[in-house]
Amino acid sequence: MPRTTRRQLLVLAGLAAAAAACGRATAEAGSGQETRKLRYQGWAGQVTLPELAQDLGYFGDVTLEWVGNTISGPQDIQSAATGQVDFGGAFNGAVVKLIAAGAPVKAVISYYGVDQQVFNGFYVLNDSPIQSARDLIGKKVGMNTLGAHSEAMLDIYLQRNGLTPAEIAKVEPLVIPPVNTEQALRQKQIDVAVLGGVLLDKALAGGGIRQVFSDFQLLGAFSAGTFVVTERFLKANPTTARTFVTGVAKAIEWARSTPREQVIARSVEIVKKRGRNEDVAALQYWKSTGVAETGGRISDAEFQLWIDWLVSHGDIKSGQVRPGSLYTNDFNAGPR
Repeated sequence: MPRTTRRQLLVLAGLAAAAAACGRATAEAGSGQETRKLRYQGWAGQVTLPELAQDLGYFGDVTLEWVGNTISGPQDIQSAATGQVDFGGAFNGAVVKLIAAGAPVKAVISYYGVDQQVFNGFYVLNDSPIQSARDLIGKKVGMNTLGAHSEAMLDIYLQRNGLTPAEIAKVEPLVIPPVNTEQALRQKQIDVAVLGGVLLDKALAGGGIRQVFSDFQLLGAFSAGTFVVTERFLKANPTTARTFVTGVAKAIEWARSTPREQVIARSVEIVKKRGRNEDVAALQYWKSTGVAETGGRISDAEFQLWIDWLVSHGDIKSGQVRPGSLYTNDFNAGPR
């Protein structure tokens, strides 16, 4: 699909979500009583920070209600915007696009990021001729989804290494299911594979690949994604929102200060207790949340990066959104 068409579809999806959010009549808005139950989507075989916070007792009488799993951050925040769930999380560029399209949501806390332990790398086979950004012209780059974190990192890398827009357009990002990315690279169906987490560890253990660059090398440590909540929910449920955000902030710091083995053991217990017949093998590879700021607090810089990228690609107009209008730290009473 041409890049322009793909981005148009993403914007249209955001507009649809915004329209639905504006028209939905929420029960809490009219009752005057705050909800103490938060609907959310999980990730199969993983433990999200809200799930960890609840298990650690940081939510008090606020409880989570799992409504199913997702495999897409953009889908998750659109579900939050339309009221299908009460919060959702995605990479910050997707949050910018959704809000720019008119969705009445606010980012309230960072929940994942990039550091020395947790990053996404762009890998090639050892005998690949690709050594630099210019070598990527005409090559296929496999990633989990388009219009999100990996494509943004690729574009920023190419821009910073002097490629023109016309040259960048000749680099072809392709969607490859994460579990198939390594195989696609080794079978030379793609030239570059974006790998992270347990899939990266597995690929490195197999040998024969090398890194061209990573998002950590490109930008250093940074928080990359946030949870969003509708403005309507924040207005109707300020105490519940504060409990939720503060609990997640405490969970971030618990994971940061607790020995890795204990974090993994706790996560395995959580998955087993919820009884969804999930494989816990991937949890053994957990290393860090990657969240850069104490308590997951959000700063302008974390959004300005993506605003600049989206403007350069014509997804949003210059000045259409300001970083400070996209998020709030007002509900975060967590550690500082």
